[in-house]
Amino acid sequence: MSKLILVPTPIGNLGDMTFRAVEVLKSVDLILAEDTRNTGKLLKHFEIESTMQSFHAHNEHRALDRVVERLKSGDTIALVSDAGSPGISDPGFLLVRACVEADILVEALPGPTAIVPALTISGFPTDRFVFEGFLPPKKGRHKRVEALVEETRTMVFYESPHRILKTLALFVEYFGEERSVAVVREITKIHEEAIRGTLAEVIAHFEATPPKGEIVVVLKGKE
Repeated sequence: MSKLILVPTPIGNLGDMTFRAVEVLKSVDLILAEDTRNTGKLLKHFEIESTMQSFHAHNEHRALDRVVERLKSGDTIALVSDAGSPGISDPGFLLVRACVEADILVEALPGPTAIVPALTISGFPTDRFVFEGFLPPKKGRHKRVEALVEETRTMVFYESPHRILKTLALFVEYFGEERSVAVVREITKIHEEAIRGTLAEVIAHFEATPPKGEIVVVLKGKE
């Protein structure tokens, strides 16, 4: 039976690639990749020779119908993003929805994601949390944060190094400078670190030491 398989890929350490993920990528008729250059390096490392095609935020609307037709014709297709689980702040949702509507089988492999490691080492409650992904870069940014002012669950955000200070300053505006936060960066990589403290303390840290790499912000909920 043809199907779409969502395959997570390592967020930094190639040792996090699962045996099952490698087997699936070797067996499928086509791999849809967010960036074929990045995925090409991964495939070469694991000696995977399956055909690859570009599938990203800028072409997924155009490519959608062709991919669904291939699936209907009997192909099995894997979807990967540059790192982590497809569909989580990465392309994937539109294709999954189209497959569901077309009654095409969809599977998702478990695997690497930055959300869970950052949350579990933050020191904040993990029994209930809310994932907000990336905040809008401009329009709607304040509105999204304002909607979270009364949130009691732990909040998880993705952020880029060049916007982290602006985001933390925005959090001070709505949550107060004494709200506890953990900023976790470069998860699974050699320079992985977690900076914990109040918003004021963490801002001071990054003003003195500008951050690099991929960043996850874990903010404690309202008491």
